[in-house]
Amino acid sequence: MPAGWTLLADGQAVRDERTGLVWARCVAGMQWTGLTCSGQPRLMSRGEASAYAGERAQADGLGWRLPRVVELQRLLDKNARVPGLPYRVFPGAPAEWHWSATAQVHQTRDNPYNYGSVQQQREGGGGPRVLPNMGWAVDLVTGEARGDVGKATRLPVRLVYTPAAAGVSPAGASASRPAD
Repeated sequence: MPAGWTLLADGQAVRDERTGLVWARCVAGMQWTGLTCSGQPRLMSRGEASAYAGERAQADGLGWRLPRVVELQRLLDKNARVPGLPYRVFPGAPAEWHWSATAQVHQTRDNPYNYGSVQQQREGGGGPRVLPNMGWAVDLVTGEARGDVGKATRLPVRLVYTPAAAGVSPAGASASRPAD
């Protein structure tokens, strides 16, 4: 395991020592074999991804959730020869876009000289607004984030939880093995 990562006892999750977050080593649909993640990623819409995170949290008793954009971007190894996720931490990871929990907010600048903008302000529609059919995704090769991804788009899902939020002691030395 590279420095900065702690392998949890079952090998199916790792803790990022910089952030304290615990990450599933395999995306939804893939299984940990003891050496790598095998199988095919389960591609999901944004709604299916949120539901899956909730189901997994309920089943495991941990606070599994979709990660935010910045959390996914922090996973990338910027010093690696080949860009992307650190292979020893996330073996077999699909090198593509993944869903995030970040909400889409469309920022607009109202033009006071544009009748439509003035009318929108009168109706309470000026300023930022949420676009319900768009979500944020992150390319786990380049780290690029986009907020204009249709929520019906089918993408892989990697889950994360915060140990303190899940009632798990971050110092759970008996449940983890230090990085080698």
